[in-house]
Amino acid sequence: VAVLEGGDALPRVQALAAQLKLQAVRWSGRRLPENTADCEMLARLWERDALLRGAMLWVPHEDAGAAASPAAAEDAARLADFIDRLQGLVLVSGAPLALRRARWPLAAAGGDGSSRLQTWRLHLGPRGTAMNGALTPLAEQFELPAATIAQVAHDWQHSAQPSAATLWQATRSAARRNLDGLAERLDARATWADLVLPEATLLALRTMAAQLRQRHRVLHDWGFAQRSARGLGLGALFAGGSGTGKTMAAEVLANELQLDLLRIDLAALVSKYIGETEKNLSRVFAAAEASGAILLFDEADALFGKRSEVRDSHDRYANLEVSYLLQRIESWRGLAILTSNMRQAIDSAFLRRLRFIVNFPFPDDAARAQIWQRAFPAAAPQEGLDMAKLARLSLSGGHIRNVALNAAFLAADEARAIGMRHLRMAAEAEFAKIEKPLPAADVRDWL
Repeated sequence: VAVLEGGDALPRVQALAAQLKLQAVRWSGRRLPENTADCEMLARLWERDALLRGAMLWVPHEDAGAAASPAAAEDAARLADFIDRLQGLVLVSGAPLALRRARWPLAAAGGDGSSRLQTWRLHLGPRGTAMNGALTPLAEQFELPAATIAQVAHDWQHSAQPSAATLWQATRSAARRNLDGLAERLDARATWADLVLPEATLLALRTMAAQLRQRHRVLHDWGFAQRSARGLGLGALFAGGSGTGKTMAAEVLANELQLDLLRIDLAALVSKYIGETEKNLSRVFAAAEASGAILLFDEADALFGKRSEVRDSHDRYANLEVSYLLQRIESWRGLAILTSNMRQAIDSAFLRRLRFIVNFPFPDDAARAQIWQRAFPAAAPQEGLDMAKLARLSLSGGHIRNVALNAAFLAADEARAIGMRHLRMAAEAEFAKIEKPLPAADVRDWL
């Protein structure tokens, strides 16, 4: 028995029936036979009918005054006893019933975007109308129950600066969910100016941002979602070596769209126990759908790879885990980003199911010079820095930022401006960390 808690039950029943590919049959339960044998016969007839039709039973128990009337209380007890007899899926909404069988509560997530939009308009009144369309993306992006929408709307209207931007931020905060260690929320501060990437890569990233902004218009207003529910998810693979800007690019998208960025370590999600990986992934997607966040699956190589031949049950279930993740990405309405250091190791059959594949190449000399220039804040004191000489070092952007930061600490400890000597010392430490010798020819004229 699944108990629908709060909210409008009808759209949630319809959504669940569509997801399970079952027919939902509504029954008030007010015409139960008084004879026990007749109730047993009715239960068996329903079970046979449900099996043949592929159906589930929805019982909207709307008699909230059952405790006040002895007759109503007796009817509720008979209804609960009848539901306890049934095999198969039963949905119950409305007033609670004293059921003996196991129950799974399904809290309201706010219905669909249209019902959430109506709730926002109801609680914001003229202020909502004056926001000139800003409520539609808000209702689509964040799945809030009606009670939370009412609270956010009340607090926002009584805030010091009630604007569309502050309402978005308040809703974003209210929609956040606890992921119990399955994901890390990143503080996305990077902007487009921080990215040093080829034009083709930047164009792909800006296209992704545009598609996220215009999802409601294209899919719903223009009717693309009515043709098919498949392939509407925005899945992307960011492929490139370590430190080439994959995570920073995800931060830029999150900052641009003012959405939370959740980084998921797939290595931590993958379980040796059959079925546990899918459960972990399901929890992540459920929380992300409610909060409207962008998902960043770091080190996707932990789960992806060349699809193995099925030699035993572990091979078979490993392939099922990948298929489950891609299926969720395809049907999800948000953005899910997979990062990989080895694109060639990922099966082409998996790549075809992703909307974007964005390559992050290793920076050349000109790109490295730009990264070095942006690695030092304006307030950081500098003395005699030669960007052309620094660019000779074959380092990715992530390593360049490490060298710049470590050199700054060395200079600060000496109470001096950051100079080439500090950068050479920091570069030696960075190359030792990655177990490579510092090229003497590249740094010979740094001092």
